[in-house]
Amino acid sequence: MSLNLFLLLAAYYVIKPVREALILVDPRGAEYKSYMSAVIGVGLLFAVPAYSAFAKRVPRNRVVVTVTLFFASNLVAFYFVGLFYRDQLWLGLLFYFWVGIFNMMVVAKLWALANDLYTDEQGARLFPLIGVGASAGSVGGSIYGIVTRGTDLFVMLLAAAFTLVVVAGLSQLVHRREIRRDAEKTAAAKSPSDAKVPPVPPDGGGAFELVWKTPYLVLIAAFTVLFTLVNTNGEFMIGSLVYEWASGLDAAGLLPAGMDTGQTIKAWFDDFYLWVNGVGLVLQLFVVSRLVKYGGIKVAFFVLPVIALIDATLVGLFPLLLILRYGKIADNSLDYSLNNTVRNMLWLPTTTEMKYRAKQAIDSFFVRMGDVGSAIFVFVMANQLGLGVRAFAAANAVMIVGWIFVAVLILRLRKSLLAERGRGAQNADP
Repeated sequence: MSLNLFLLLAAYYVIKPVREALILVDPRGAEYKSYMSAVIGVGLLFAVPAYSAFAKRVPRNRVVVTVTLFFASNLVAFYFVGLFYRDQLWLGLLFYFWVGIFNMMVVAKLWALANDLYTDEQGARLFPLIGVGASAGSVGGSIYGIVTRGTDLFVMLLAAAFTLVVVAGLSQLVHRREIRRDAEKTAAAKSPSDAKVPPVPPDGGGAFELVWKTPYLVLIAAFTVLFTLVNTNGEFMIGSLVYEWASGLDAAGLLPAGMDTGQTIKAWFDDFYLWVNGVGLVLQLFVVSRLVKYGGIKVAFFVLPVIALIDATLVGLFPLLLILRYGKIADNSLDYSLNNTVRNMLWLPTTTEMKYRAKQAIDSFFVRMGDVGSAIFVFVMANQLGLGVRAFAAANAVMIVGWIFVAVLILRLRKSLLAERGRGAQNADP
């Protein structure tokens, strides 16, 4: 599982700077990014129910393998389209839309598999280790982008497609391994006390219905919208300042030799993501597991919002690219390591059906609803009112306070769910 997440995140970070380059070469690219995030949210209204219906009828290994290979084939198609329409804005917008769907669905799918494989106790011990694979893969993808700097943007998509094919194969291997292990445990059981507690019966209804009828999931959905809204506002701010920087270099004739504006923007994001992912890897290796072990989820859950609040305050006072760069490195590295691990641990007390269906809805649709909120902010504050980075930073600070409040409520309900599971396990013992 760790190797699988390594390869998946490596492929994503080969793709991600290409996405930025294809859209930010346009003068309104940062604004278009926010609007496209809203379009992605609408697209997920159709994609999530379709995925949920597919996952309900198909074994988990076929879900994982089929979806992964589908996205790999899409990358090959984008490569061939790029041979003829590479300078078209519509292609950059379409690719941005596709990456938004891909990122939400494939990463969530692999974490759902991990949640299904491990108990709450195993997850608390193993998820930080599995997360090391994701963090290391992010670094690997960023390094690959730097090493291949100057390479045609669309050629990078073929490398990512090949990696996804390997991910599909490893997912099938994990499935077979766990099926065999479960069979061995069942055969080794000598008495009812040796067997596992019977699973909770499947929940009825669709993915969204599972969310709406469960207060714990409603709070996770609200938390997801809030932290995504804050993060996407930050992406708009940094996109705006990077475009101004690259345009200034172009106007002054200072672009790196042999590189156009798009490749220069990609190079900036290659370096930026390398720092984000490098710091994230260090945190995952040396901080996350220790923080979860000694501080518990009740401490780990609040580290990112506190740091984000400090960053928003600094950017509000000094709206400069250098300050925003380091602030986003801190925010994103914590998000991809500590926050990602903790967010997935929130699902350990839930049922299998919630993990595979409701989790997909929250990790895709509700994330994009945060992006929709950011698009509204951009339209009103930037487009209509002409406000800049300082105003967005102030708005983020207010929303982070709400984020912290929701986090407190989540941890209270999680404690109740774990207590109920403990009582259920005791009642099941002879």
